[in-house]
Amino acid sequence: MSGSLQDQLLKAGLADKKQAQKANKERHKQVKTKQKNKKAVFENEAKTAAEQARIAKQEKDRKLAEEHRTLTQQKELKAQVANLIKVNAQAKNNGDIVLNFTHDNVVKRLYVSERTHKDVTSAKLAVVSYQENQYELVPLPVADKIQTRMPEAVIYIADTATENRAQAD
Repeated sequence: MSGSLQDQLLKAGLADKKQAQKANKERHKQVKTKQKNKKAVFENEAKTAAEQARIAKQEKDRKLAEEHRTLTQQKELKAQVANLIKVNAQAKNNGDIVLNFTHDNVVKRLYVSERTHKDVTSAKLAVVSYQENQYELVPLPVADKIQTRMPEAVIYIADTATENRAQAD
């Protein structure tokens, strides 16, 4: 007795051809429905994964844009400070009087004229720097502008600066 159960039932006369076709149709429908459901589940998973990837990409792009914006702002501030220093730098005159100040816990020296030394010690001029080991002297109001943009660029202002600010106002 070889063959399928359906063939055996047909030979025995326990089932007719119509019943066999109906059973085949039902089985075929069940298989198709299973395949359709698997495909729908797969599509839903794919849509979910795609949405998560899109959200992750948007977040990454937003972070990169924020970093780029921050770097651009920092570059603009550095350029503004450099411009303020270049435009308002006072002549040091390379005099014979030593002006001592500290920068990064190291005592630095500038040789200036007597008049320039007096202006620095009376807080009319401030020592600023926008490049490594290059120091310039600028008027106190300019030093205040520089300090609002980039505080680390202002190296030295004499202790009497608050009195001079009050007089200038």
